[in-house]
Amino acid sequence: MKVTDHVKNAAGKTQFTFEILPPLKGQNIQSIYESIDPLMEFKPPFIDVTYHREEYVYREQENGLLQKHVIRKRPGTVGICAALQHKYNVDAIPHILCGGFTKEDTENFLIDLDFLGIDNVVALRGDAIKTETYFKPNKEGHAFASDLVGQIKDLNKGNYLDDEILNTSKTDFCIGVSGYPEKHMEAPSLESDIHFLKKKIEAGADYIVTQMFFDNQKYFEFVEKCKEAGINVPIIPGLKPLATLKQLNALPHRFHVDLPEALIKSVIKCKDNKEIRQVGIEWCIEQSKELKEAGVPFLHYYSMGKSDNIKAIAEAVF
Repeated sequence: MKVTDHVKNAAGKTQFTFEILPPLKGQNIQSIYESIDPLMEFKPPFIDVTYHREEYVYREQENGLLQKHVIRKRPGTVGICAALQHKYNVDAIPHILCGGFTKEDTENFLIDLDFLGIDNVVALRGDAIKTETYFKPNKEGHAFASDLVGQIKDLNKGNYLDDEILNTSKTDFCIGVSGYPEKHMEAPSLESDIHFLKKKIEAGADYIVTQMFFDNQKYFEFVEKCKEAGINVPIIPGLKPLATLKQLNALPHRFHVDLPEALIKSVIKCKDNKEIRQVGIEWCIEQSKELKEAGVPFLHYYSMGKSDNIKAIAEAVF
């Protein structure tokens, strides 16, 4: 079922959803099941599965020269989605990136998803790889998420890259995209970021999932600015509970988010990460309750492969 249909069927009731990471290469899917099982009692209508693009490593050869190797540390997004739909009878939503994909790769990826009965995708540009200062698209790929959305929408119309194909089947993907209540790190301003977000909607995106935030006012203001810009699709808030002292500095740096002073002071008072984890849970519970009261369609949690803190939050909110 499409995300937009889940919104309609909920009839204004806020639903619980979450996102998972594929396990590191060498691990099996059991680790995924172990993190999902405790959360299924909250009846998520869908589960997002991230896609992790390739990385490059340089290994020294016997002659002293360096040889470039391509590695993918977290493969398996499509297989995991198929497994989740089979095991849990829940909609699994794969992320699909511009980075690391040619347009042909994208089309084949989408065809596989369509064959598996997957109804939704989240279209993302993706980040620069570690060896790049700025994002560089594949020579035969998309530079912007709006272009990726356009290709998915074309396939929904039965338009394939090879225009000589006859009697084509239309796909029917519901398309999600990302939004940034505190602007994308590369955007010069929030207004310009919303300008390009609107381009993704105009290209055919059906809903927005936000980057994590820790101040609900930032989300509410973002939603209002989107409405003023003519964006009227569902905007799903993405939440992540703070869990370690390291995240106090890492999250603002990595994701361009501000941490409220009250949260910072509470974390600094903690003696260890166990106490910090509890502070993060309690803060996220309060965020969730306020957002639920405001009538958001879903509360979407970034689990990062851990479910105990997400379960504690869900027990208090749902």
